[in-house]
Amino acid sequence: MPNPGEHHPAFEEYCECIFELREDNLEVIQARIAERLRVSRPSVSEMIKRMSDEGLIALDANRISLTTSGEQLAQRVVRKHRVAERFITDILGLSWALAHREAGRWEHVMSDEIEEAMNKLLGNPTTCPHGNPIPGSSYSPPSSIPLSEVGPGSQFTVSRIPEELEFTEGMLEFLEDNNLVPGTRGKLNEKNGAGELTIEVEGKNIVVDPFASLRILVTV
Repeated sequence: MPNPGEHHPAFEEYCECIFELREDNLEVIQARIAERLRVSRPSVSEMIKRMSDEGLIALDANRISLTTSGEQLAQRVVRKHRVAERFITDILGLSWALAHREAGRWEHVMSDEIEEAMNKLLGNPTTCPHGNPIPGSSYSPPSSIPLSEVGPGSQFTVSRIPEELEFTEGMLEFLEDNNLVPGTRGKLNEKNGAGELTIEVEGKNIVVDPFASLRILVTV
């Protein structure tokens, strides 16, 4: 049983999901939650009712939003997840994909004391390895645009990989293998009629599909 003031991991998972969908400027509806969490729509419908009864979410027509309590819970879980990702990649030297999976477990069991110690060891980072803000870090994001909006011949710097791409099968491996990570500089060489981009990073040509190029955020 959760301790007083704590919530069941399922509530944490759903609040986190709602927070991240909103962060990615996606409409928060039950179908999208089901897709992100890979659960059935009836399961989502049941959980949404329970969370509403718990005072964690508010419902307006088909839209779902976090209450003050839900927002506090979501930020606590997201913060632990992103600090854990930093620890796994920066201290342990493990891959983005493994960090994402492991942090999804750690976020539900990590104490505030462990989070604080990790944060201190890491030097109080402001973002996760993918450039997403750590809640409570007072991060001020740069003015970014999707990679798809960069003009041919223009240079860019990767600034953020949104959560939507983190949940796309094989995407984290593709991005890390090709060093398409925050801080990396590149140049857009070509756009084709299908929306694919050919970019140059560290002397290597990489083809980026439309789904990814619409979501990878860069500065120019």
